[in-house]
Amino acid sequence: MLLLGLTGSIGMGKSTTADMFRAEGAPVYDSDRLVHDIYNGPAALEIERAFPGVTVGGAVDRNRLASLVLGDTGAMKRLEAIVHPLVWDGRRRFLEEQARRGAKIAVLDIPLLFETGADRDVDAIVVVTAPKSLQRARVLARANMTEEKFESILARQTPDEEKRQRADFIVHTDAGLEAARGEVRAILKTLQAKEAEKT
Repeated sequence: MLLLGLTGSIGMGKSTTADMFRAEGAPVYDSDRLVHDIYNGPAALEIERAFPGVTVGGAVDRNRLASLVLGDTGAMKRLEAIVHPLVWDGRRRFLEEQARRGAKIAVLDIPLLFETGADRDVDAIVVVTAPKSLQRARVLARANMTEEKFESILARQTPDEEKRQRADFIVHTDAGLEAARGEVRAILKTLQAKEAEKT
């Protein structure tokens, strides 16, 4: 099974691109969605112990948590020590399930693909990109987003320029949905052809 790593900085359109891969029949592991589930369940109590006051009704309030960990390397490391093992376990279970189903290609949607070293676990990398001005406009239009929070998130992420240099494929999200969908289809066609050559 060929593993395709999907990544992109905040506001670049990675989630929309992941949906396009799904629509083309490729199974997608969504690490962000898993983190959301983790915050609402198994890790909430442990995160509350580490960061008192960040849970509401037994679930982690992401805005409260962000206000405590963004820009604080030590706090971020403590949070990652709790969350990352659960994320890795979820990824392992997803891949086992896809292998049982006989999937030829599986997409790992991982925002911090390079930052966590997960790029070493995939066979090819897709980076989703857009001009910085469009990225900024998209992100600052989000609820509860500020310039300071945006800059703090960017500081944790590998720069877009470096991501693109390390990519095997690039999806551009500034030319409209159909153009991006065409790039996704072309990537899958290329990978399927490569896999066919092996058999």
